[in-house]
Amino acid sequence: MARPLRVEYPGAYYHLINRGNAGENIFDGQREKEKFLEYLKKAVERFSMIIHTYCIMPNHYHILVETPQPNLSVAMQWLNVSYAGYYNKKHQRSGHLFQGRYKAMLIDADKYLKHLSRYIHLNPVRAKLVIKPVEYPWSSYSAFIRTIKASDWLETKWLLACFGRKKKEAIKNYKKFVEGIDIVAVENPNKHLHGGFILGDTDFVNWVKDTFLSTRDDEKEIPQLKRLKPKVSLETILQAVCDEFGRSKEQVMEKGRKGNKAREIAIYLARDFSGAKCKDLGEFFGGISGAAITMRYNQVINKIDRDKRLKGMANKIKGKIINI
Repeated sequence: MARPLRVEYPGAYYHLINRGNAGENIFDGQREKEKFLEYLKKAVERFSMIIHTYCIMPNHYHILVETPQPNLSVAMQWLNVSYAGYYNKKHQRSGHLFQGRYKAMLIDADKYLKHLSRYIHLNPVRAKLVIKPVEYPWSSYSAFIRTIKASDWLETKWLLACFGRKKKEAIKNYKKFVEGIDIVAVENPNKHLHGGFILGDTDFVNWVKDTFLSTRDDEKEIPQLKRLKPKVSLETILQAVCDEFGRSKEQVMEKGRKGNKAREIAIYLARDFSGAKCKDLGEFFGGISGAAITMRYNQVINKIDRDKRLKGMANKIKGKIINI
């Protein structure tokens, strides 16, 4: 199974989802749900996570989380493994409890946090478990509208501040925002995901691509990465290599000359940033095969790992072509 694409940085917001294996129930009774919330509280304490919204359904959970530290992966591994161990022991079962890896959608909180919160709080209504969201005891909704006291580990102020300056006004407006809409009209914001995991406007998506995805080279393990990397024209890449090495295009493109590092770096960067197929890259670089492009690409990766100077030059060119 291919690894999911994860981006972690201080202050990131995520919509997290995890489901029971084969769609089976993993929160069968009250004690299971209580235990999961206990582990969630401990995760907040251990990893400094900030929980903005949650909902525990019979066979899956939703969490809106903020990570002041870039530690989502280790925090979620602890949470899921801890609960799975408890559940398996209680029910005398073995094997995977969750359906593969958890989903983590990176979100632009300013634009989407309130809409995702509404979507999550209305989950039990959509599933016909209750008529009104306040009737469901295993979500954070009641804490937001103050029918119960909010847990000290649940953050409600940030979201409510979007609905009014005064507490009573904010609660009233949020309640109307959630309950005053036809359930059929509530669109899943995740339908607008970019690359399967980024939820935000064009500026946010481009910022994530340029800042966190442009220099990663683990495409084989993470197919999503290839689709999301910024696309740069071959001519732009070639010119940037010429400028850095002080060579003409003819010299960079010259085949057969040993030690032509400029050509090697050009092939490496073209493979990473152009989005072109290896076959087309082969034609661009003088009629070599797509397999030869892949072979040279892998060779350059190995050279860069051993040669700090070459790695520095490659990174310098990357920075230039990304910001053009």
